[in-house]
Amino acid sequence: MTANPADSAIYGALFGSGAMRALFSDERRLQAMVDVEAALARVEARLGLIPKSAAAAIVKAAKATKLSPAEIGKGTALIGVPAAAVAKALGKAAGGAAPRYVHWGATSQDIVDTALVLQLRDALDLVERDLKAIGDALAAQARAHRGTVMAGRTYLQQALPITFGYKCAVWLAPLAAHRQRLAELKRRLLVVQFGGAVGTLASLGSKGRAVTEGLARELGLAAPSSPWHANRETMAETASVLGLICGSLAKFATDVILLSQTEIGEAGEPAEEGRGGSSTLPQKRNPVASAYIVACTRGVHALVPLMFQALVGDHERSTGAWQSEPLALPQIFVLTSGALMHARDIAKGLRVDAAAMRRNLDATRGLIVAEAVMMALAETAGREEAHRLMERASHAALARDRSLAEVLADDAAVTAHLDAKAIARLTDPANYLGEARAVVDRVLAGWRASSKTKRQ
Repeated sequence: MTANPADSAIYGALFGSGAMRALFSDERRLQAMVDVEAALARVEARLGLIPKSAAAAIVKAAKATKLSPAEIGKGTALIGVPAAAVAKALGKAAGGAAPRYVHWGATSQDIVDTALVLQLRDALDLVERDLKAIGDALAAQARAHRGTVMAGRTYLQQALPITFGYKCAVWLAPLAAHRQRLAELKRRLLVVQFGGAVGTLASLGSKGRAVTEGLARELGLAAPSSPWHANRETMAETASVLGLICGSLAKFATDVILLSQTEIGEAGEPAEEGRGGSSTLPQKRNPVASAYIVACTRGVHALVPLMFQALVGDHERSTGAWQSEPLALPQIFVLTSGALMHARDIAKGLRVDAAAMRRNLDATRGLIVAEAVMMALAETAGREEAHRLMERASHAALARDRSLAEVLADDAAVTAHLDAKAIARLTDPANYLGEARAVVDRVLAGWRASSKTKRQ
């Protein structure tokens, strides 16, 4: 039983992936901490700070399965952080003289923070994997529908023609930027924390920096110029980047929700037996995956401010600021994984109805391209007169239930400037797409470039 729906056996599959939850499980958290302790022992043994035999015993015992989460929990409740209890349990498991040398020169936050970085490294790999899958699927849709004309909408009203490929490109474009953000973030985030009680490593004498650099190499992390235990900017940045990713996914999901409305029906979630069903209305197919992308995003956006509040710490170890991070950051990752999981499924199986797009495009009988005619008229009649003529023609088309082309053809003030062939050309939405196709091409090129950057 759990009080958190995101970790519930009933609701959990809607709010996050099992893979992401596993990364932030107690077992994984403990394993990350003993991995740091083992790496520290190896480095300090090489530098002659602890006996090699003790280090070997510590490394051999560094398995989470040898620790009792319940016992670690009791120690954490007394001390406030789990590292001391982990070090004690690890020393006991190692036996012999090892207990004297576990955690040598470290402080609890060194172990907790560095272990967290190891977890976040794996978690960001999952985020990047899903982001790539979503982007690749949207790129395929953008290519396939580069020329599929549909109505573009502003304020939920038809505005001008676009293509569905253009719409997919608009969904895709920020994902390439997010890949760049993740690459930049990792350079700042994947850094070892090792500073001892206040960050000076005084307990290690002249070898403090050597231990820091050695520990970083052992764990595949960078070594900072100064300890960052009191500076939490990269943790807040991590939460912020995930908040941006979720925002982009929620925009995609919101558009899918709107496009799948009965009255529009231009696109929708994948068709699957039982998917989006109603307990009472057998005809319905609800956009449930899109709805949970929005729900997960709202959860992430609610938690990001808590990470910013953790920035305001006191002196060399905060009282309450840093300690609030575990309430937010793991949950931010789990909820982000839920949004990514649903978005990946939608993007891969998106249902597109080009006929419905054309039907809705024709609903205003040409009014959607009134701007196109106005701009053509303005070349000879002037913009003010062109606007007046098109406003009059638009109102007449609506009042008489006629197409814009028919009204224009009967208006001598218009035909004085435009012949029948020009009116036919100008009232075809496919001829007023501007840079829609070029945007698709540029975004696809950007996505390909982001893939190359990631491989490098």
